[in-house]
Amino acid sequence: MQRYFIDPGQIDGGAVVLLGEDARHLAAVMRARAGEKFIACDGSGRECLAEIVNIESGRVEGRIVSERASEAEMAWRVEVAQSLPKGDKLETVIQKGTEAGASAFLPFLSQRTVVQYDARKEAKRLERWRKIAKEAAEQAHRGIVPEVGEVASWKALLARFGGYDRVLLCYEEEGRSGAGLRPELETFARRPREGADPASRPSLLVVVGPEGGFDEAEARQAEAAGAVCVGLGRRILRTETAALVALAAIGYESGEMGEARHV
Repeated sequence: MQRYFIDPGQIDGGAVVLLGEDARHLAAVMRARAGEKFIACDGSGRECLAEIVNIESGRVEGRIVSERASEAEMAWRVEVAQSLPKGDKLETVIQKGTEAGASAFLPFLSQRTVVQYDARKEAKRLERWRKIAKEAAEQAHRGIVPEVGEVASWKALLARFGGYDRVLLCYEEEGRSGAGLRPELETFARRPREGADPASRPSLLVVVGPEGGFDEAEARQAEAAGAVCVGLGRRILRTETAALVALAAIGYESGEMGEARHV
C-alpha cells in the first residue's frame, strides 16, 4: 500500500488531501481509483489509513478510515553527522541510513574533506538530499522523515555535542586498539536517566569522517567537546559504510532486532 508524508494541515477532521507530486504519483503512476486506500503520515509519527473519494488534477481526496501511531521508529533517537564525501556517497548514506532508522543527518566539513564545497550549489543539493530522505522514509514505512541539515563547519558541529545524551566519534585508531562501539552502547543502555522526560527518547549522535578519516587533533577536539571515540571493528570501512554499520549495531543494542527495548 502506498504511503505519503504530507503537511499536517492536509489532514482535517476525517479527511486527508494529497497534493502536487504525491497526488500525481498515486493517480497517474499507481493508477489508483476511488475506493482504493493509501496511508498518509504527518511526519510526527501519526499514520492515517484513507480511502480515496475523489481524484482531480494534482489533488486526491481521501476519507480517513483509521489512525494509529507509527511503530517503525527506533527506541533511541540516532542522528548521523557525516563529513562530506566525494560524489553521490552522501545520497547513499541518507537513503540507507533512513532505512536503518536514523532520525537526522548533519553534513559537515572537516580537515580531510576532499570535496570542494560550493555554497552556491547547496540549496539545490539540500533539496535533493531531503527528497531522498522522504522517499526512503516512505519506502521503509517510517513514521517520520529524517531531517537533513545544512552543511556545517567542524567548529559548529562541535558546539552541538552538548545537545545529545551521547556523542560517538567513529575513529579508526580506536578500532585498531580494540576500543570498540559495543562497550559504549552497553553502558549507554544501562545508564540512569534521572530527571529525563519519560516520553523522550535517549539521543545519540554518530560522527563519521571523510574518506581520509579524522586526524588526531580533531579526535582530541571532539573528546574535549564531550564525544567518545569508538572503533567499528578492525577493518577499515568506507566512509559511506561506517554510519550504516554503527546504525545496525545501535539498532541491535536498543532492541530493534526483537529484544527488550532500552529506553
